[in-house]
Amino acid sequence: MTVNNGTSAPSLPSSSSSSSPMSFPNPFPSLSPSFPIHWRGDLHYDHARIGRVFNHRRPERYPLAVVEAKREEHIVEAVKLANTLGCRVSVRSGGHSWAAWSVRDDVILIDLGKYYEFAYDEETKVAKVAPSMTGRMLNTILAHHGRLFPGGHCPDVGIGGFALQGGMGWNCKNWGWACERVLGVDVVTADGELVYCDKNENTDLYFAARGAGPAVGWIMKLAEDYDEDTEIVAVSNYPGGGDELQIMVLLVTFKNSEEDARKALQVAEDSQPEGKVFGWFMKPTSLQQEYDDQAAANPEGHRYCVDNAYISNDADAAAVLEAAFTSLPSKKSFALWYSMNPCSRRPLPDDMALSMQSDHYFALYTIWEHKHDDAANRSWVRNIMKDVEKHSVGAYLGDSDFQERQTRFWSPEQGKKLMKIRKERDPQGRICGYLDEGDKSRADGLQNEL
Repeated sequence: MTVNNGTSAPSLPSSSSSSSPMSFPNPFPSLSPSFPIHWRGDLHYDHARIGRVFNHRRPERYPLAVVEAKREEHIVEAVKLANTLGCRVSVRSGGHSWAAWSVRDDVILIDLGKYYEFAYDEETKVAKVAPSMTGRMLNTILAHHGRLFPGGHCPDVGIGGFALQGGMGWNCKNWGWACERVLGVDVVTADGELVYCDKNENTDLYFAARGAGPAVGWIMKLAEDYDEDTEIVAVSNYPGGGDELQIMVLLVTFKNSEEDARKALQVAEDSQPEGKVFGWFMKPTSLQQEYDDQAAANPEGHRYCVDNAYISNDADAAAVLEAAFTSLPSKKSFALWYSMNPCSRRPLPDDMALSMQSDHYFALYTIWEHKHDDAANRSWVRNIMKDVEKHSVGAYLGDSDFQERQTRFWSPEQGKKLMKIRKERDPQGRICGYLDEGDKSRADGLQNEL
């Protein structure tokens, strides 16, 4: 999280077009030779620019330089360098942003992929984690302590970006949002100052750091008061890349014994409607296996277009989502519905920006391999969302692309508070924020309107 007061600095020359980026020689030969920076035009620049971007629909945007930070000091120095140059700063944790928010024109991109830190206090049960650590990394370590953090379902999602969006993680419907478990954050501000924020210190930054972005009807009803340790999802896909589109209802229960797991799952087993194509009951799994399954469903080296919506509690969610679930544009694409009740029915803390939720979370993950299919897949997403958004109350930041569609991402009150903090802490828009069309939002942020 990097928002705070900016300082004035000389203007920076910009490239004439994104397709032919201007190279910019190192203007600071006094920088230590060990400082991990790749200037535009350097041999390894392009790999540093997009090598860690998960979505292979890579953007034609070119940072001035990429700093592959390995220590806290590198982050501070990179921000100060940007201030001297008069350019903005963007940050990449895991690189899993579908819209590649970190890749901006003429900025200093701070890539945290080589910055790792982990410490665990056995007495307090509190962990200190670097933003680039992924959910799989974190939970592999925590498993040795008998603990689990509800990180992202995809194994390679960085904890930093995940928590900033709010953190819709494992069993969110019952355990709540991951950002609610964030007790404190170390922040490098827009003027290069390292500060700590929590509920007592720099409380505005702490607020912003937490959320600043046929069988379906049966399971939707069943999920309303289901077992509190069981995650419930309905997925439309082509299993194994086959020719038959199927809708699968999946229940994953987190229990300490087989007996407890059976008791939790038996209710769904006994009440399911007739006509299922296939199924299983009490299939053993593990968090590592679930990560592997998610990685297979979200393959590397592919092109993605993603969008999402919180469906109104009053809507007929099954009917609203029918077109999306029955007309996927490619064999690797999938649509999903997550049950969010009872988490969605309890008041969220006032000291965090995250404030948008409903009982029904819907997301599209459109996946393909070749550039010539871009237009067809993106058009399908736009057409589906044009109808879905009529029944939507907002969207989740983590599966959004502000260049494609804007909506409400926070409650009106929390949204106004967040935009006010942004303007007060970073009036010049030094830190890259929301990547809207043309990258114009800067310090003003988003309108946060349906």
